Amino acid sequence: MSQRTYVSDLPQAIGQTVHVAGWVRFRRSAGTKLHFLEIRDGTGVVQTVVRRGSVPDEMLDAASKVPLESSVLVTGTIKEDARQAGGVELQADTFEVVAACPEDFPIGKKEHGTGFLFDHRHLWLRSAKPAATLRLRAHIVRACRDHLDGLGFVNVDAPIFQSAAAEGTATLFPVEYFDQKVYLSQTGQLHMEAAAQALGKVYCFGPTFRAEKSKTRRHLTEFWMLEPEMSFAHLDDSMALMESLIGHVIDHVLEHCQDDLKILERDTSALERARPPFPRISYDDAVERLKGTDAEIAWGDDFGAPQESTLSAAYTGPILVHRFPAKIKAFYMRPDPERPELALGCDLIAPEGYGEIIGGGERASDLAYLEHKIAEEGLPPEAYTWYLDLRRYGGAPTAGFGMGLERVVAWLGGLDHVRAAAAFPRTMSRTWP
Repeated sequence: MSQRTYVSDLPQAIGQTVHVAGWVRFRRSAGTKLHFLEIRDGTGVVQTVVRRGSVPDEMLDAASKVPLESSVLVTGTIKEDARQAGGVELQADTFEVVAACPEDFPIGKKEHGTGFLFDHRHLWLRSAKPAATLRLRAHIVRACRDHLDGLGFVNVDAPIFQSAAAEGTATLFPVEYFDQKVYLSQTGQLHMEAAAQALGKVYCFGPTFRAEKSKTRRHLTEFWMLEPEMSFAHLDDSMALMESLIGHVIDHVLEHCQDDLKILERDTSALERARPPFPRISYDDAVERLKGTDAEIAWGDDFGAPQESTLSAAYTGPILVHRFPAKIKAFYMRPDPERPELALGCDLIAPEGYGEIIGGGERASDLAYLEHKIAEEGLPPEAYTWYLDLRRYGGAPTAGFGMGLERVVAWLGGLDHVRAAAAFPRTMSRTWP
């Protein structure tokens, strides 16, 4: 199969002899002399015709009874056929079964419960919607990297083992690390602040872990986060980057992912309407808008799903809510010089009830303020010595944010739960397969 042709390339191979490798998704026969098989290879699906006289009898017999999900090799000629997916059909000259699948493949055409499907996630990924979701996710990752790389950001990988919390000690996963205790990373942000002092504009993109006992459709215990950080930057710079990044991702998805969005039954007109510019709303204004609704909250309370959904319902695209109360934000957020009770932070809230997908803002650059906050929150000061060094030794103000990849995939793909946005999701109750 050194000359293997992928299904996605078959429309450019009309009239040519090709070698296709894949799995049997569907099979039907028209008597004993003619068999139709749909073969998928991850890039697409092609109808393959196996007929008597075109292939040896033993291959015809194999094609007549090959179980679904068996892996096969086919050599044949590509014929134009507008009725078929991709506008082509494969006329087989040879047909070989590489590995026959047992007839009792666990995932059949009947309805299966969500728990059953996630228990068999390793096999469910072969189905159309999970596969389309993973292709969509890959495109979103590519779009994010392309946008930041094009703006001159440098990719810097943050460590997974970390010695301190950034988002609150209650959500840390402790790990025994030789003769000491460390934690799985909640965020790469603190390390990106260090890298930004060296390289100016940086980002990390990797797994993060939160031990939140949450069972909502927006939460995973392991998820991927994109975290850009910029030196000599402020809240407005962070919000501008949030907006341009999401706008670029939407454009990329609409240009390159139409087939997968169709499989996912996503209303793409909703994405067309979600492009920048995005409205900017202060926390004060947001609390006022929530008054008299079922999502009303007191000033100083943090947003949850009801507040985010109610606020975003008035808009067709994301909104930027900025300047939250400092007491509900992380210790490293810079207070607003004009109103110190506020933090110079911002959340980007997606429409259609998908909630916060990005959170960030400006970091405090004052050494004394950070020392006070670390003591106030009861954090171990020795664990933050290196972080405070960034302020001791020529530290410039930085700003940035964290974008939850699975939440973005769920929104753009119209998924019901973020667990569907991960190949092998991890939740409170699921660490297998």
